Amino acid sequence: MERSGSGAEPAGAAGDAAEALDRPLPEGVRRRVVALVSDAFGALTVGELPAPLRQYARFTPSRRARFAGSAMAAALDSDPLFRQRIGERLREGQPELAAALESGAPPAAADPVDVAAAAYVLRPAGWAKLVAAAGEEAQRADAERADEAGRQELERLRAELAEARERSRTETERLRAELEAARKEAESLQRKLRAAQSDVKRGEAALRRTQGEIDTARAEAAAQVSAAESETRRVKARLGETEAALEASRRAAREGRSVEDMRLRLLLDTVLESAQGLRRELALPPVSVRPGDTVDAVEPGRMSPKDIAARALSETDPALLDQLLALPQAHLVVDGYNVTKTGYPTMPLEKQRLRLLGGLSALAARSGAEVTCVFDGAELAAPVLLAPPRGVRVLFSKPGVTADELIRQLVRAEPPGRPVVVVSTDREVADGVAKSGARPVASALLLKRLSRAS
Repeated sequence: MERSGSGAEPAGAAGDAAEALDRPLPEGVRRRVVALVSDAFGALTVGELPAPLRQYARFTPSRRARFAGSAMAAALDSDPLFRQRIGERLREGQPELAAALESGAPPAAADPVDVAAAAYVLRPAGWAKLVAAAGEEAQRADAERADEAGRQELERLRAELAEARERSRTETERLRAELEAARKEAESLQRKLRAAQSDVKRGEAALRRTQGEIDTARAEAAAQVSAAESETRRVKARLGETEAALEASRRAAREGRSVEDMRLRLLLDTVLESAQGLRRELALPPVSVRPGDTVDAVEPGRMSPKDIAARALSETDPALLDQLLALPQAHLVVDGYNVTKTGYPTMPLEKQRLRLLGGLSALAARSGAEVTCVFDGAELAAPVLLAPPRGVRVLFSKPGVTADELIRQLVRAEPPGRPVVVVSTDREVADGVAKSGARPVASALLLKRLSRAS
């Protein structure tokens, strides 16, 4: 049945008030009291517990002792009824100790701390003296244990110190021996180092002398190689010139006759076609020509010299180019860039070439003349990939040779008497080809002819 905390105060309460501790409860006794309360805590109902301790009712004894120790000690000291209930549980658990304390004769063989904790809970007559005596006894025991532990620790430290000193002495002697050996080794190494340094210096001096000799030999060898290379290049150049001359001689020997035959045949064809053209153009029987017919005079109904002069074509008339190309075996040589830069200078060079070659191909097809177009190749970084149109020969000058010089070579290559027409506005080119027997015309004349509707 649940007991009320508001019942009559126990009979021993007056005795408790008469006796009291004159000093705080010794710590060992306090821990034992808290353990007794925690063990008896579980046998009480929640209603039998003081209000501050009820929250710890479900804790285990060890957790109650750890978290509620101070609260249990305070409740035990201030709540006589709670202390009485704990005392009843103590009597049930340790009846012999409880009976001995209440009779005033605690057992001599019992632990003083257990005796003091039980006396603090049960509060028999003279309990304060028992607690004080137990506290003093516990303190003496603690002091004795502390002294014994101190003596044991001191002995242990002395033994460790002696062992450390022995190890230090042994280590010192070992280090001294090692230091002496290292000193001797260092002296030996220093002697070897000085000897090695002397050897290195002598080797460096010998190396410098050898290097100087090698450099001198290399310089002489380089000079000899350079002279040999120069002589080799000179001999190779002479050999190349000799081989080129020999090949030219052989080629001239092989082709000389055929070239001369070709030139003669071409000249003969030119003369024959010119004669045939004149015969067709004049249409006069040879036997009907009389010396009197050659006298220059004006006949009735005939054109006067003034009328004949009026029939002469202008240098800028495209019909002049048609008449020139109508001559037998005519050869038209075109200064390519001179024409394109005169007619369409803003276009890229590639498009200039294509436009000009397209017009020349149509002109060659209509006139039947041989057409050669020459471009300056000095500014070309790579060979031009170009498919020449039908009827037009396309040539680029070699490095170091201008297009003007190539045109003059083409004119000089033709046999005397063949009609050669050179298209260029360059006065130097025109004068040069004129001296070789060619007929120069301006670039503007060819441009007008190409722009005229066919």
